[in-house]
Amino acid sequence: MQSNADTSTSITLRALAERLEIEAPDVDLEITGVATIEDAGPADVTFLANDAYVQALQTSKAGAVLVETDYEGDAPMPMLRAQRPRLAFARLIEMFHPPKPRTASVHPTAIVPESCTIGNEVAIGAYAVLGENVRVGDRSTIHSHVVIYNDAVLGAECEIHSHAVVREHVVVGDRVVLQNGAIVGADGFGFEPDEKGDFMKVPQVGTVRMGSDVEIQANACVDRSAVGATLVGNGTKVDNLAQVAHGCTVGDHSIICGQVGLAGSTYVGNRVMLGGQVGSAGHIRFEDGSSVAAQSGVMQDCEAGQTYGGTPAMPLKDALRSALYLPKLPEMARDIKKNKRAIQKLLASDD
Repeated sequence: MQSNADTSTSITLRALAERLEIEAPDVDLEITGVATIEDAGPADVTFLANDAYVQALQTSKAGAVLVETDYEGDAPMPMLRAQRPRLAFARLIEMFHPPKPRTASVHPTAIVPESCTIGNEVAIGAYAVLGENVRVGDRSTIHSHVVIYNDAVLGAECEIHSHAVVREHVVVGDRVVLQNGAIVGADGFGFEPDEKGDFMKVPQVGTVRMGSDVEIQANACVDRSAVGATLVGNGTKVDNLAQVAHGCTVGDHSIICGQVGLAGSTYVGNRVMLGGQVGSAGHIRFEDGSSVAAQSGVMQDCEAGQTYGGTPAMPLKDALRSALYLPKLPEMARDIKKNKRAIQKLLASDD
C-alpha cells in the first residue's frame, strides 16, 4: 500500500505519538502519510505486527515504524511503541485519509416514490431504486444502482454501496455499511419434498432485523427467515462471500470471516470469531466468546470462551494433535497389521 494521503496533512512524529497516547521518540520528523514496510518513504509511518516482516523492516525506507511495546529487535528508523500496533496504524490511516465530504442530494435518475420517508441530509445516487414506503434515516448515503424493496427501513448514517440489495420489510439499524453486492433479506433456502418427491418451496415470509454499526461486506448474504426474523446484533462484521442462512441469530460484536457458511437457525453469541470457510450444521450454537479456526466443520455446539478447530470441530488442542498424527496413520496401520500377524503366529505356536 503506497501512501496516497494529501501531503498537505503534515504532523510531527512527536505530535503524532501524543495523539496515539504513546511514548514519542526523541527526533524531529515531519510525517505526511502511512504505508506498508515495502512501500513506505521517509515521510511515512509503517507498522510491524508479524515477525515474518522483521527482515524486510531492515531495508525499509520508512520514516518511523509502529512496533509492539515489548519488541526487542532493531530497526533502522525511530520506533513508536504501542500495545496494539495494528490498531494504532488503523487510527493513523483515519488521520491521513479522512472521509471525503458527502453531498446531500437525490440524483434525478434515482426512483424515490412519494410514499418514502427520506431523512435530512440523505444522498441517493444515480439509478438507485427505492420501493414504496421505504424509510431512510438522516445522513445516510445510498450509492448508484442500489435497490431497496418495499417497506424496508434504514437507520441514520448508513452507507449502502452500489449493487447492494435490501429486500422488503428488512430493518437496518444506524451506521450500517453494506458493501458492493451485499444482499440482505433474500429468501432463505427452504424446500420440502412433496408426496411425489418434488421440491416445494417453503414460503419465506419472515424478515431480517439488523442492529447498529454492522458491516456486511461484498457479495455476502443474510437471508430472511421463513417466519419470524433472522437477527444480526450491534457491531457485528460479516466478511465477503459469507452466508448467514434463514432464521440465524448472530449476537453483538461478532466476526464472521470470508466464505463462512451458517446453516439455518444457527445461533452465534456475542463476540464470537469464526475463521474463513468455517461451516456449521443447522441449529448449532456458538456460545459467547467462542472461536473457530479456519476451514473447520462444526457439527455440535461450541462452549463459551473455547476455541475449536478441525472437521468435525473439536477443542483446538485436540484438533492440532489429530493433525499431527494424521500423516502417520498409514504407517501406524501397517504397524498394527504387522503386530496383529505376529500375535496370531505366537498364538498358533502355543496351540
